[in-house]
Amino acid sequence: MNATGDGDRGPARTADRALRVLLAFQRRPEWGVSDLARELGLDKAGVHRLLTTLAGRGFVLADPHSRRYRLGPAIAVLARTAERGGGLETAARPLLAELVDEFGESSVLNVPHGAHYRCVLAVDSTGPVRYSATVGETIPGHGGAAGHAIFAFYPEDQIDQLLGEGPLQRFNDRTIGSLAELTDRYARVRAEGIAVSHGEFDANVTSVAAPVFAAGDIVGSLVVIGPQDRMSGKVDRVVDRVRAAGAALTRLLGGDAT
Repeated sequence: MNATGDGDRGPARTADRALRVLLAFQRRPEWGVSDLARELGLDKAGVHRLLTTLAGRGFVLADPHSRRYRLGPAIAVLARTAERGGGLETAARPLLAELVDEFGESSVLNVPHGAHYRCVLAVDSTGPVRYSATVGETIPGHGGAAGHAIFAFYPEDQIDQLLGEGPLQRFNDRTIGSLAELTDRYARVRAEGIAVSHGEFDANVTSVAAPVFAAGDIVGSLVVIGPQDRMSGKVDRVVDRVRAAGAALTRLLGGDAT
């Protein structure tokens, strides 16, 4: 007799949906019930029950006038605990270090930040010529592989909301400047599970980025980045390893890396 059969599936499914609700606030600071249900593909009544439960524990707050929800104080408490314990960065650090050791190039972890992405962890190459990322720096989401690996997995309406109608800011003549071209790039990233950029943000830099997921949502990108002349001869190997490292970090976060 199986003691962990169908009876466990309901609670597990509810927990997964609650996590998806919370992760949706990465993409937008406030949600109404209808919009959130539509975003997640869940029924409105179920989302309302989840929000009510989360509000009861302080994870979200309801505005009685607008009937919209935002993150609550319990999230801030957990965030401070995660920062003390390392959280996402702790899980990612050994993977980044392995990539630096293997390829001799810098490796970076980024997270979504509105229409940008933000560097939260960097392990620099020790070579005399290297790319050095700045922790805390924010970069426009269309500006290279690190952002493409995140934005490609956003819903289409969210991309439209974040990037607008264009034209997009250009950093050099290689930057993708049209939304149509960017949409094609995102489709390729989704199909291949990897993003590659040759000088689209920094003219002399090649970057390779893999998406990182938790509870079914995109939570960041893991990147190897270095001078184009050094990266050109090993980019295929870097692609394979970065894709594998992104999948490994996703699994460490309890996500599905299949």
